[in-house]
Amino acid sequence: MIEEFIKLGEINRLEVKKTVDFGVYLGSMEDNDLVLLPKKYVPQNIKTGDILEVFVYSDSEDRYVATTKRPYAKLNEFGMFEVVDTAKFGAFVDWGLEKNLFLPFAKQGKNIKKGDMVIGVVKYDEKTDRLYLDAKIRKNIKKAKNFNINDEVEILVIAKTPLGYKVIANNKYEGMLFDNEIFEKINIGERIKAFVKNVRNDGKLDLSLRPVGKTKEDAFDKVLKKLQNKKEINLTTKSDAEDIKREFGISKKSFKSAVNKLKEANKIEVTKKGIKIKI
Repeated sequence: MIEEFIKLGEINRLEVKKTVDFGVYLGSMEDNDLVLLPKKYVPQNIKTGDILEVFVYSDSEDRYVATTKRPYAKLNEFGMFEVVDTAKFGAFVDWGLEKNLFLPFAKQGKNIKKGDMVIGVVKYDEKTDRLYLDAKIRKNIKKAKNFNINDEVEILVIAKTPLGYKVIANNKYEGMLFDNEIFEKINIGERIKAFVKNVRNDGKLDLSLRPVGKTKEDAFDKVLKKLQNKKEINLTTKSDAEDIKREFGISKKSFKSAVNKLKEANKIEVTKKGIKIKI
C-alpha cells in the first residue's frame, strides 16, 4: 500500500509514476502528489508501477526530493549531529544527507561552533514548509507515564554523568542508565534497546540494558558459554571485579551467583586457579 500523501521528513512508500533522464517521479494516492528520486538513487531495472521506500526532504531550492539514503534522525526524532557550518542566523549540521539540516540560532541550546556535536530533534516549520533542528532539549521532553516494568524502549545515549549515562527514550522521555548496571561498552550518540525499571516521581525513567529480574539468568548463560568455548578460565569468585567484567561483561555479584548455580548443576569444577567445564 502506498502513502495517501507524501510526508516530509518521513519514510514514504511511493509508486514509480514516470521515468525521466534524470531520475524517476514517485507518487502517492493523490494524483498530483509527485516527488523526484534523482537518477543516482534509482535502483536498477526499476519500472513504472514499482513501489519504493524513500525518505523525503527539501533540496537547496526548497523542492521536495526523495532519497534511498536514511538520515541520522527523521521528523520528531532525536539524534546527535556534527556542526559543519555557522552563520549569524544559525548553523548547519550533517544529518547523513546531501543537504545539511538547518539549526536556527533561536533553537540552539548554547553557542556552538563548527565541529561541535549537538543533540537535537528534527522539527517541521509550517510557515516555511521546511525541516529544521531544535537543540533545546528540555522543551522537547515530556514526563513519562503509563510504563510498566520491563517495557522495551529505544534510547539515544546523550551524556555521561557521575551516576551513569543520560538518555532520551522513545524520542520523548528523559532517562538514566546507572554505571553499576552497565557491563558492556556504550557510546554517546548510540541508539540501543533498553528496559524500564522505574518511573520516577519527576517523570524520568530509570532504565536497564537487560530485563529486570533476568540478570542472573543472563550471567549463568554467559559464563557457561565462555567455558564451553575456552574449557577453563583463570577467574574465581574472589577475583577482581574489573577482571570479571572484562571477561564476562557481568558484575562480580552476578558472576558469583552464576558460578554457584553452575556448580550445583554439576556443569563446572572450581579449582584454586579458576573454573573449568566438566566434560
